[in-house]
Amino acid sequence: MDNQRNIIMAILLTALVLFGWDAGMRYFYPQADKPKPVATAAASAEPGKAKPTREGGLTDAADIALEKKDLKQVLAAGGRVPVKAGGLSGSINLAGALVDDLTTNRHTETIEKNSGPARVFSPAGTPAQHFAQFGWVAAGNGPQIALPGAGTVWSAPAGAVLTPKSPVTLSWTNPTGQTFEIALSIDDDYMITAEQRLVNRGAQGVTARPFALINRTDKTASLDSFNVHSGPIGAFDEAVKFGPNYDEVREEGTVSNEGKTDWLGFTDVYWMSALIPGKGAEGSDFRALGNGLYRADLLYAPVAVPAGKQVARTTRLFAGAKESAVLDRYEETGIANFGLAIDWGWFRWFEKPIFMLLTALFRTVGNFGVAIILLTLIVRGIMFPVAQKQFASMAAMKAIQPKMKALQERYKDDKQKQQQEIMALYKKEGVNPLAGCLPIFLQIPVFFALYKVLILAIEMRHQPFALWIRDLSAPDPLHLLNLFGLLPFTPPSFLGIGVLALLLGVTMYFQFKLNPAQMDPVQEQMFKFMPWIMMFVMAPFAAGLLIYWITSNILTIAQQKFLYSRHPQLQAQAEKDAVDAARSSARGKG
Repeated sequence: MDNQRNIIMAILLTALVLFGWDAGMRYFYPQADKPKPVATAAASAEPGKAKPTREGGLTDAADIALEKKDLKQVLAAGGRVPVKAGGLSGSINLAGALVDDLTTNRHTETIEKNSGPARVFSPAGTPAQHFAQFGWVAAGNGPQIALPGAGTVWSAPAGAVLTPKSPVTLSWTNPTGQTFEIALSIDDDYMITAEQRLVNRGAQGVTARPFALINRTDKTASLDSFNVHSGPIGAFDEAVKFGPNYDEVREEGTVSNEGKTDWLGFTDVYWMSALIPGKGAEGSDFRALGNGLYRADLLYAPVAVPAGKQVARTTRLFAGAKESAVLDRYEETGIANFGLAIDWGWFRWFEKPIFMLLTALFRTVGNFGVAIILLTLIVRGIMFPVAQKQFASMAAMKAIQPKMKALQERYKDDKQKQQQEIMALYKKEGVNPLAGCLPIFLQIPVFFALYKVLILAIEMRHQPFALWIRDLSAPDPLHLLNLFGLLPFTPPSFLGIGVLALLLGVTMYFQFKLNPAQMDPVQEQMFKFMPWIMMFVMAPFAAGLLIYWITSNILTIAQQKFLYSRHPQLQAQAEKDAVDAARSSARGKG
């Protein structure tokens, strides 16, 4: 099989893997345990809203301005316990005991280094509303007692600050002698632990039901696409479920989760908030509250507390960046499949090793762009012996070309017989026509793994390379159509041809030029246009992916030059084929 045909097959198969695999799996293997709605009354249809972006966050200018104004007013009102940890900073609102002000210390809001920390939680009522709450509701049986609610103002020790070394306990006592406590602790990453205690100093036994919830708006949700989920998420009976999405929850009103709840919450491409229950958890669900607000509920079984006794339930809250190493460490503590909160998909067995190799190279060189180039060198180095076999196969194919042409001429009116005779010739001469395809097939998983890593891993977010490439996870920001930003407009994505896309087309063109020419004029024209078609196709992809492909093209050109020097008969044949193809094309035009 000719090398050009291999390249076309690789392109088609890569496109099929990139765009068809996850969609096909979700079509043919839908979630069998999709929960049934508990409530039939669906929330009202949401008003029109801005289209979500890949990273998420507010997109409407008015909302962004209002968020800044509201945050300044709400956070300046006081009544808060500061939070200072390695991964998170912020505060806890004593009104309602809400964890509603958290920012990450390791990630900035935008690509600009002075843009401030990325915000995870925002207080209720702000455009980016996102918070967690721990509390109690009535159990239904036994004496009814006053329970803390959204308007309850909790007490905290004077000067309390929540840090990894200094836990904080919030408390509130009702008129009948029951004291409710929330003992909060935090680690150096993104986990807050809340121990809810009911201390009964009253005269009789009481019953209450602990709960925990996460409340958020979908205004800040990242784009939910066919291969990256954004929305409700959880693990039930140790199986991670990427769904339902926000639209499904809004339509059904309440979606109850079946099975044992290992954890649940909401995810974006880079961020996640999740509740991890302790013992005594009874059920969980997702609810649509209307106006683009959603809630993840975690309910515990009712607890009976005799007079003079106390009962505690513990819930952990994850709120932060989906850093792979951090999630894996939490999984090692017993949180089922927490590392799979990153939507690696069906090829995670190969994607995670590529990711680990990339991060190891990054720690060595300090630049993810250079790490991608080194990864390409490693892949091409591993593939070099296979490429040598590919060229040997090409040489063998060239050697039997006269016999093949004779068979094609002899059986030109009987295609079936012609194919049988050609296959017999392959067997007799010991030639494998598919041997040349092997290097292409082996590179497809690497390409797809790098694609997923670039769009999923927060470790790649806002990572610069050199010159104008300031974010390898985003498309090339320079576009030819607006003269690299000199003209005041942004081309549509399918016309956003950048410098990297142009380099991809040019290097692919020269790579194709080194391949033996096609005798068929139609195929020859197709190969002439293929590099420029791929230039348009790949332009919207992450800059890091294009750097990988460009580097691979350059290495392939160098490799072909070297191997041609080792197989001069192929070089001579390629030159002859080019002359013959030119003559054939000239005759066709004449």
